[in-house]
Amino acid sequence: MTWTLADVPLSSRFILGTAGYPSPQILVEAIEAAEAEVVTVSLRRQVAGRDGQPNAFWDLLRGAGRRFLPNTAGCHRAHEALVTAQMAREVFETHWIKLEVTGDDYNLQPDPFETVEAATALIRDGFEVFAYCTDDLVVCQRLADSGCRVLMPWGAPIGSGRGLLNPYALRTIRERLPDLTLLIDAGIGSPADAVSAMQMGYDGILLNSAVSQSADPVRMAQAFRLAIEAGRLAYQAGVMEPQERAVPTTPLIGVPFWQQGPRGG
Repeated sequence: MTWTLADVPLSSRFILGTAGYPSPQILVEAIEAAEAEVVTVSLRRQVAGRDGQPNAFWDLLRGAGRRFLPNTAGCHRAHEALVTAQMAREVFETHWIKLEVTGDDYNLQPDPFETVEAATALIRDGFEVFAYCTDDLVVCQRLADSGCRVLMPWGAPIGSGRGLLNPYALRTIRERLPDLTLLIDAGIGSPADAVSAMQMGYDGILLNSAVSQSADPVRMAQAFRLAIEAGRLAYQAGVMEPQERAVPTTPLIGVPFWQQGPRGG
């Protein structure tokens, strides 16, 4: 079933990162196994060709036929992110940008103040901003007020693989911002984490390390694809509410008396 991401109809809710794979061929195979229609790329963390044009890495990704979501990874100030985004728009010919502004180099936590400032400037410059942020509801609200239609709260610090550290905060963001597209980005460790996020009603998952750093990235990409699909189906179907005590699943009404157990006497 198709859905819409920033006015673009897509079939897959899985956005895949492109860094850290054992080889370019495995990267391409992982993208195919994931059936991802959007891949993230970092302009600052890849080396451009000598003539200033994209190198073979970009050509490889273009050959995969996916839509690019460039990011501003490595930026620490709003003005850096703005310049990087403008360069990425020229290189990749897209107005989509995943906004990352790092505030702390220890856990790579995004800087909320610089992120909001950068988002405001980028939207004013015509970008569709996919804002990477923490699971802080107030920050998410400020980014929404700045004009962001897509927010990407983390599950845990990027690359940590620790899963969803604060499910309560993530559920609250989903409940309070029902009209925004919300993607979980960063910290996902296993397909089980993806299922949990999708069952909360999140619109999609963006991840990189959980696939690229696995023993078999191609199979892991397929596992995440299936997990994301399963989580979305479960959300749509409606997961049963937990009960405080056991509840019989088979009623006794209509069951022959000899199958109802011994009678007292």
